Order: sequence, then structure tokens, then C-alpha cells
Amino acid sequence: MASEPRKERTQRAPSGSVSDLISRWYQTAEFAALKDSTKAVYRRLLERMRSAEYGELPVAGMEAANVRYLVREQSNSPTTANRMLRLWGTLMQFAIDIGWRDTDPSVGIKRLRIKSKGIHSWTDAEIAQFETHWPSGSRPRLALALLLYTGQRRSDVVAMGPRAVTGERIRVNQIKTGAELQIPIHPALRVELNAIQDQVAATFLITERGRAFSVNGFYNQFIGWCEGAGLPAGCSPHGLRKAAARRLAEAGCTPHQIASITGHRSLAEVERYTRAVEQVQLAEIAMSRLDGIGKLKKKNGKLPSK
Repeated sequence: MASEPRKERTQRAPSGSVSDLISRWYQTAEFAALKDSTKAVYRRLLERMRSAEYGELPVAGMEAANVRYLVREQSNSPTTANRMLRLWGTLMQFAIDIGWRDTDPSVGIKRLRIKSKGIHSWTDAEIAQFETHWPSGSRPRLALALLLYTGQRRSDVVAMGPRAVTGERIRVNQIKTGAELQIPIHPALRVELNAIQDQVAATFLITERGRAFSVNGFYNQFIGWCEGAGLPAGCSPHGLRKAAARRLAEAGCTPHQIASITGHRSLAEVERYTRAVEQVQLAEIAMSRLDGIGKLKKKNGKLPSK
């Protein structure tokens, strides 16, 4: 299970040190304005920085070579390395604001390239395998239906409950983006919602103890359900969000229509699903036409002039 972010160190850090700067930044309006989920991610990285050997070194002595080295230390995880580089930039700008420095040593340092295809999008075969293993009416099946037929992130899915339902729609106020959505309830999702025994619970998804899932707790539980269904590593809750977008694209939905369900503010990500689906469909049409020309040539002994 993912560990909770460590609490900030309580001992007094040397004045002017990296640790002292981080402690002061925690008190700023900039940090207070961050979403709770972002704060949790930042705290994990910042507390790692505070507990490192350089945590007690003076901020004034930081140079570009130091920042470059510290980022390179995280090269096994480019995403983490780039987040730390972003945080160094934020901290150094804050140091300039409070008069500890005149320059930002993180400026000009290149982000690490992330060689990844991104989170795996579930295939229809994997969805069917999960549904075959976990019967209708079970918690795993309800979880899959909520993820797949609303297209939402797990942070929004674990917060869904009876009070979010109005008629045949589920209201969503996305935690990450603040987008307010009303999503029609798909018939397959309606079946699972009707099968819920305890309608008095505040959320649809509850633990064995009857409590609402935490975001990380649900993730770990869902991965366990995937393993129980014999699915390969990489099948995750977010992969069902991608599968939902892919299915909508296959159904002929435009990027704007898909975004009305997923809540994406930028159409760039949505258009990637659309382009992938269009490529498959266009390739099938192209090959069918080529096959038609081949058959015509065989029949007439030559290719048509037009």
C-alpha cells in the first residue's frame, strides 16, 4: 500500500538552508492555493529534499551544476526528476523574492525526456476478462463500471455516491480541474448501481469495513482485483478512463463530445484517441479498396484506367 506523505520535519533547520527555504515556502499563499492532491505530491518530494544531505546547505550557494546533478540523480524516474526540477525553480524564485538570492540556478536546465507510451489503455478483451471473473453485483464489477462508463479519474470515482445522482445522470465536480459535468448513466452502469445493497452509504464504493475508499487505498485494492482476474501488470484505473475515451472515439464521437464526458480542458489528449481510431478505420477502408482493385484486375486481366 502506498505510504502517506511524511510530516514535515519539526526540528529547526539552519537559517538560510534548503530545508529552511522549504519550510518557509509551506507558509506561502502560493502553496496554500494548490489542490490537496498536488500538495501531497509536492510534500513527498520536498520532504525527501529536506532529509537529504544537502537539506542543511545554504541556498545562497546553490549553482546550476548542483541542480543539474540533483536532477540527474533521479534519472531512473524521469517524471520524478522533472517534478523536482520544477520544484527547484519554484523554490529558487521564492528565494529571490525574499532576498536570499539574485538568480535562479535552475534556469536553462533541460527536462529529462520521458520514453514512455503512457498509461496502458485497457483492451476490450481485458475488460471482458475482468467482467468474466468478477460477477455483476460485486464491488470490483461496480468499480469497473464507474470508471469505464463515466470516464472519470479514480479521485472522482471514489467520491461518487447516491447524492450525485439526479434522474439518469451523475453529477461530477472534478477534483483535479474543477470541471462540472453531468454524465448520462449508461445501462451497464445502471445495472451495477441497482445491485448495490447498502444505498445509505455516502459513496458507491466502500471498503469491507463500510468506509469510503481513499484515493490510494482504492488504487491498491483495484490493482489487487486486476491480479485476481489474471490481468497483466499495467491494467490500472486510469487505463479504463483511456479505454472509455477510445470507445467513444470508436463510436464516432468528436473530440468535443468525448471531452464533454471526460472533462478534458485540452482537446490534444482527446484527439490522440480520435486519430488512433481514425487510422484503423481508414486503413481498413484502404485495404478493402486495394482488395477490390485486385479482384477487378484478376477478372479483366488489367487494372481499370480510372
